Amino acid sequence: MKRFAAVILAASMLAAPSLATSMPADSIAEAIRDSRRPAEDTARDAARHPAELLAFAGVGQGSVVVDWVPGGGYFTRLFAIGVGSTGMVYAWVPSELKDKYDLGKNAEAIAAQYKGVTAVIEPMLATTSIKNADIVWTSQNYHDLQTPGFGNVDTLVFNKQVFAMLKPGGTYIIVDHRAADGAPVDETADALHRIDPAAVKTEVEAAGFVFDSESVVLANPADAHDLNVFDEKIRGQTDQFAYKFKKPAK
Repeated sequence: MKRFAAVILAASMLAAPSLATSMPADSIAEAIRDSRRPAEDTARDAARHPAELLAFAGVGQGSVVVDWVPGGGYFTRLFAIGVGSTGMVYAWVPSELKDKYDLGKNAEAIAAQYKGVTAVIEPMLATTSIKNADIVWTSQNYHDLQTPGFGNVDTLVFNKQVFAMLKPGGTYIIVDHRAADGAPVDETADALHRIDPAAVKTEVEAAGFVFDSESVVLANPADAHDLNVFDEKIRGQTDQFAYKFKKPAK
């Protein structure tokens, strides 16, 4: 348990003082050791730093968390335990992509496994049914918005949709693979599956969000940012950023 307490302390040092502390170390430990997590998830814990990122996001008992494009559900399962019996997790999947990589099927399977998880499958830019969320989270997906596979989505419209589903003061977390500083998004998003963090900040702030803080637990200075993230030379070791944005309280 002392190790998890140390992890939370380390995470707090990587973020602004507004870091939520509602999820104590023992709750994070419980989420990580949950026996329902598949072996392929636990094998990735060392690289994905779930304890630090759950603390950074401010997930806590009673939180309403939206996990956009949850993939295989790595973080969805952790959120399901982290929000406790009074919270809710929405596994939010665009209906246009529900058959891609079994995204819809995976979300529904996790919803069946965890009482507090609901699969929401709806059109990418439709007026969402989700309201008053505390946290909207997306990991390694934001860059995909500007790729043909996701339909080259208008990021302003998408981010305004996220803005609308959050309660005032709510949190928007974006974790993604870092591209070289100043690299054009249209040259990196599809070819490398990376994005310049400065571009993300500009796009998200244009929708009304305020940048809050950054966690560097996924940083890797040895990554030259020039390889596709699926290249075996860098896969699983990419330089990633984790940004926290806030919807203004008023």
